Amino acid sequence: MGAEAKGMMDRTLVFTYGTLKRGFSNHGLIQDMIRSGDAAFVGDARTAGRLPLVCGPYRVPFLLNFPGAGERVRGEVYAVSPRGIARMDDLEGTSRGHYERLPISLVLPRRRRSRGDEGEDDEVEAEAYYAHRSYATEMWRRSGERGFEAYSEREARGYVKRKDRPQDTTFLDQIRIFVGSPLQN
Repeated sequence: MGAEAKGMMDRTLVFTYGTLKRGFSNHGLIQDMIRSGDAAFVGDARTAGRLPLVCGPYRVPFLLNFPGAGERVRGEVYAVSPRGIARMDDLEGTSRGHYERLPISLVLPRRRRSRGDEGEDDEVEAEAYYAHRSYATEMWRRSGERGFEAYSEREARGYVKRKDRPQDTTFLDQIRIFVGSPLQN
């Protein structure tokens, strides 16, 4: 097995559904990882089952690990090296209790080979960054138990970059304040 093939064997498929997608604020990390060989775009995908996708404080998107609730979420899949995973884990705050990286089943639309050939979709196993279980239930309740199928420009309107958020409180504290605040109509 060649070095390039071996390098592809240690890749993890990662589903991005929010700010890491093309055209959104944190996609620069993915672009940097692609340039360094630590990530490769696989394709657009959607979750095989329904999952809630909600926005939290500062319009930050959160996928909730509540199978059967919400929608079939649309996003992008990347094949990521162990070094790339470490960079994504750092961004997503997995060691700080912000998100947790867990398995997810996805459907990748198969490209049509010829006119009239519908092709079959491929179901693949990947990983995704879910809202940490310590606050996921409150986040779902705070969203009115309604999610959306994609983090689009509309859902991202009002997103505040990390550098522009208050620096005197932790992100977990900001989440706790958000989930404890009353719903606004």
